[in-house]
Amino acid sequence: MIKVKRALISVSDKTGIIDLGRVLAKNNVEIISTGGTAKVLKEAGIKVKEISEFTGFPEILDGRVKTLHPFIYGGLLYKRDNPQHVEQIAKHNISPIDMVVVNLYPFEKVFFTENADDEELIENIDIGGPSMIRASAKNWKFVCVVTDPKMYPVIIEEIEKYGGISESTSRKCAGEVFHTTSYYDWLISRYFDREENVTFREKIGFFYKKIEQLRYGENPHQKAAWYQSADKKITWKQLQGKQLSFNNILDMESAYIIVCEFEMPACCIIKHNNPCGAAKAENITQAFELALKTDPLSAFGGIIGFNRQLDGNTAELIVKTFFEVIIAPSFSVDAIKILSKKENLRLIEMPEMKLGEFEIRATAGGILLQDYDTVNFEKLEVKTIKKPTEEELEALKFANVICKYVKSNAIVLGTKNQIVGVGAGQMSRYDSTRVAVMKMKDNFKEKISPLVMASDAFFPFPDSIEVAAEAGVTAIIQPGGSLKDAEVIEVCNKKGISMVFSGTRHFKH
Repeated sequence: MIKVKRALISVSDKTGIIDLGRVLAKNNVEIISTGGTAKVLKEAGIKVKEISEFTGFPEILDGRVKTLHPFIYGGLLYKRDNPQHVEQIAKHNISPIDMVVVNLYPFEKVFFTENADDEELIENIDIGGPSMIRASAKNWKFVCVVTDPKMYPVIIEEIEKYGGISESTSRKCAGEVFHTTSYYDWLISRYFDREENVTFREKIGFFYKKIEQLRYGENPHQKAAWYQSADKKITWKQLQGKQLSFNNILDMESAYIIVCEFEMPACCIIKHNNPCGAAKAENITQAFELALKTDPLSAFGGIIGFNRQLDGNTAELIVKTFFEVIIAPSFSVDAIKILSKKENLRLIEMPEMKLGEFEIRATAGGILLQDYDTVNFEKLEVKTIKKPTEEELEALKFANVICKYVKSNAIVLGTKNQIVGVGAGQMSRYDSTRVAVMKMKDNFKEKISPLVMASDAFFPFPDSIEVAAEAGVTAIIQPGGSLKDAEVIEVCNKKGISMVFSGTRHFKH
């Protein structure tokens, strides 16, 4: 049990500090404090000794130096059960400090303040605060350090009930100190990294803030929570519907990233993290109709993404089918009213999509980091006798962008501004091609022209080209690079198909 006879209080966040101060004063605890905190406590009628009175040295450098003093750190760090420590403390007339209540300068608040300049950010980097709480936490068996106002009720209860702080509570508080300071320092490092490319340095750290505890993960037996990078502002808002699930979150992000690739109004429908419908058009309503036509059976229960405000006309079409989530930059008043009929349908408003610094994938012993796959076409090179028409070329470019987001092996069949068949995640490219053709034949009875094909990687054999030709494909885009490229191109020439090499592979695992 830590008997508290003297406490040092210096807080930026004054929440609950008067209640704690009164309890300490009632229990004959001497309170030492600094400028603003001392003023608040005094105004509440609580007796306080200024830090300068305790150390015999004034605050200097506009408050940059006030607690950095041997009388403070000696009182915090000496071990009460070490005779040499006790002797040294007595020799130098240092008084013990048994409790430290400190929360740090609000660097985080300033970090997220728009247009905050360097001077303001620098002056909100706390020096004395982190030093004090680290020193106290190091000596947690003898000094209790409190950094979170949420802990004040626990401290008050133990002091009033037991006359001191239990070692278990002090240890818990000490652990929170190092979590607090590590996050604080990380956020400061992010500020200094803004102008530097430090993507793949030797050691890297991340902090994430919990957005919410999820009902479960990919499956009901898996626990899960949703976190967001702690140096980013939350830009989305849920307007209605049930709590988002683990899979909803993955799918809605994919849908929104895809539609944000396009300047024209676009719609994408995601199912199990694969696009099962995608289109761009003159307006959102047309884009949705085309995307839904790609594969209406698979679209059932899917996630829809739009890159424009969702209007009432489109909402009227959406409510005819069951969907889990709609994500868009905004929703019109009419759209919200119409969609409210489906009270479980989640509506997510996200004004803008900002990709993080890394794409992160977990492994058993760590993580994999990579840049996002933002490249579409570095250089298009026609490899066949027949050249694609302008209409075919536009269709090829659209299909290739969608193909980038389909699980490998990926094949996408498309026409101008619309995909018509998707083959995803097969173990051979030949099988993916057959699946894409099957999907197209299931949903499109009319002849599609132009009909093009995109592949996320090269064709190891010409067999997929044979399937594509039989289905009516007239142009193909692929990265190239196979040992069999010449054979593949030869088959294209025989079948009257134009083939374009993009030079960029788009595997997605």
